[in-house]
Amino acid sequence: MGKFFDMDSPFMRVLNRVGDLMIMNFLMILCCIPVITVGAAYTAMHYVLLKIVRGEEGYLIKGFFKSFKENFRQATIIWVLMLLVIGVYVGDSLIFNYSGLTFPKALVVVVVAVAVLLLLAAVYVFPLQARFENTVKNTLKNAMILAFANLPKTLLMVGCYIIPIVIAYFSSYALLFVFMFGISAPAYAAAWIYSGIFKKLEPETEEVSDMDFSLRIDEGNQEIDG
Repeated sequence: MGKFFDMDSPFMRVLNRVGDLMIMNFLMILCCIPVITVGAAYTAMHYVLLKIVRGEEGYLIKGFFKSFKENFRQATIIWVLMLLVIGVYVGDSLIFNYSGLTFPKALVVVVVAVAVLLLLAAVYVFPLQARFENTVKNTLKNAMILAFANLPKTLLMVGCYIIPIVIAYFSSYALLFVFMFGISAPAYAAAWIYSGIFKKLEPETEEVSDMDFSLRIDEGNQEIDG
C-alpha cells in the first residue's frame, strides 16, 4: 500500500497531473475574464502544457505568467484579429438566418467552408505563438499550413476541444467537470498531438529552460512556409 502512494507511483503521477490541469483551468478562467487577455492566456497555457507533455515542466504558475507577460502584445493582436473574424461570421450567420433574403447556395457553402478552414487553423495559432518566435503574419500563415499538412491530427485536435462543449450541452451534471477541466484537459490532449508535429520543425538539439523556450520560423523556412 505504501508504494501505491509513493510520489513516483503511477497513481500519484496521475493525481499530480490532474491537480496541474485543475490549476491551469483555474488560471485560464481567471485570466480570460477581461476577454482581451484571452489570447495571452491561451498562449501561456500551451507554453506550460507542452513542457508538461515533454517532461520539461518546472514551476507551473511561474511558467504560465512568464509566458503570459512575454507573449501578451503579440498574442493579444492575434486574439483581436480572431475576434474580428468571429464577429464577421456571427454577422453573416444572422444575415443568412434572419434577414428574410434568399442567398445563393454557393455563397453559403463558400462562407461555411472558409469558416471551417479558419477553425482548423485556429487550433495551432496559440501553440505556435507559445513555442516559436515569429511575426503575427507568419504565425497565422504557419498555422494554416500545419492545419492542412497534418489534417487527420488537426481534426483530432478539434475533436478534443469540442468534446467538453458536447458534454456540457447534454448533461448539466457534467458542468462541474467542465468547469474544472473543460479548458485545460482538451488543450493537454491537443498538446500530445501537436508536440510531435512541432518536433519536426525544431533543431535536433535545443536547450530548453524557463528562460529559453523559443525558436524563430521565418520566410526562409521552406519546410513549413513553402
